[in-house]
Amino acid sequence: MWWEPPILNRKVVSPKASWLNVFLFSLCTMRNKVRITGGEWRSRLITFPSGADLRPTPDRVRQTVFNWLGQDVSGKRCLDLFAGSGVMGLEAASRGAEKVVMVESSPPVVRALQASLQKLEAWQVELIAMDASRFLDSNRTRFDAIFLDPPYRLGLLPGFLRILHPHLAYEGLVYIENDHLLEPGADWRVWRKGQAGRVQYQLLKSGING
Repeated sequence: MWWEPPILNRKVVSPKASWLNVFLFSLCTMRNKVRITGGEWRSRLITFPSGADLRPTPDRVRQTVFNWLGQDVSGKRCLDLFAGSGVMGLEAASRGAEKVVMVESSPPVVRALQASLQKLEAWQVELIAMDASRFLDSNRTRFDAIFLDPPYRLGLLPGFLRILHPHLAYEGLVYIENDHLLEPGADWRVWRKGQAGRVQYQLLKSGING
């Protein structure tokens, strides 16, 4: 007769608990990571350091914005002025932008961006470690699309919008994002706008240079 030893303290894990563990694990592994939503690098993950001011533009917002821009931005020159995670500039590069310039002043964030660019072999992206206002003072390039998403708490959007016109190509567009709906001023025309939760975002056209 076969004798089977008793199993003591056997723990029965319910399907619900098992699902919860998987969900919590996925949250931990996705922390400080964001996914590119379209183009050559679609579904690739990029990482960024922790920080209160680092809040990548949500997936749904990026998809909407690049639908407005036409998905394929081949041949375009783009500026990601407060690069942060870099996801807006990388979305543009992934979708065929000829040149993307990322400007970021935080050394830890710059190091994370350098790692992301090397991982993706994003040779069309130029990363500049510099204060955004100093960059604009020293650069005369005109861009087809400018992504302007500074930390909400600093209230920098109105001041930067006043000095962006000379950096925008004819019929170029400026993307702005904030936690409340911003009136951009008489020199700008709102071409598209949307909202996702507390994120208010707009595409603007210059009323000065087309």
